[in-house]
Amino acid sequence: MLILLPPSEGKARPARGRPADPAELWLPVLAPARRRVLDALAALCAGDPAVAAAALGAPPAADVAANAGLPTAPARRADTVYTGVLYEALDLPTLPGAARAAVTRSAVVFSGLWGVVRLGDRIPAYRCAIGARLPGVGGLGAYWRRELAGPLDEAAGGAVVLDLRSGAYAAAWPGTARTLTVRVLHERTVGGAVERTVVSHFNKATKGRIVRELAAAGALAPRRPADLVAALRDLKYTVEEPRPRHLDVVVAEL
Repeated sequence: MLILLPPSEGKARPARGRPADPAELWLPVLAPARRRVLDALAALCAGDPAVAAAALGAPPAADVAANAGLPTAPARRADTVYTGVLYEALDLPTLPGAARAAVTRSAVVFSGLWGVVRLGDRIPAYRCAIGARLPGVGGLGAYWRRELAGPLDEAAGGAVVLDLRSGAYAAAWPGTARTLTVRVLHERTVGGAVERTVVSHFNKATKGRIVRELAAAGALAPRRPADLVAALRDLKYTVEEPRPRHLDVVVAEL
């Protein structure tokens, strides 16, 4: 099984450790593509800060400055670098050993800088969303769609894929015929009428909890997409299938 996750905007900055090696990350065939983005990002951020900030979507000045040193920056496991809402809800370190290992084997994090990484891969803290445009590389969304297609198709094989990505990251790879894309809906009663809305911030927390609970239940090795749907329902999630390959997880509390 593959679980597709977005990165987090918030990241813990490693204080020490050797730099990341693009060839040591998952799918080493992507090393040249990763190195091209890494070098372009570092060069951009070593130049005019205003130009770099505009290209990267106006992140904090400290993040732009830190990006300039990424080729030699300390790196640690991705599961200690990503610190956003989804990863807090997943709370990987507190899972039992077998469940934690299952998540580490299954989870794939999409990244504007690296393309994809596993949670056990060593990376530095960085600021580079997939919507950025880099000199000599262009828009990272289109760049990674080209680079990821073959390697990820091969890596997925016939596995069930649970797609929990958001926004532009979902466009970086379309998945396979055995991919289930999850949308979280908040259901509540307003003025006597039942309303459902797509949640944003808490969407990430729900997705983190979904991965955690599936792992704790030993349900990260489904043979068919239908087995994954059944596992979610066994965990008391309300799951609807509005169209093929898409799941709506309906929650009453956020």
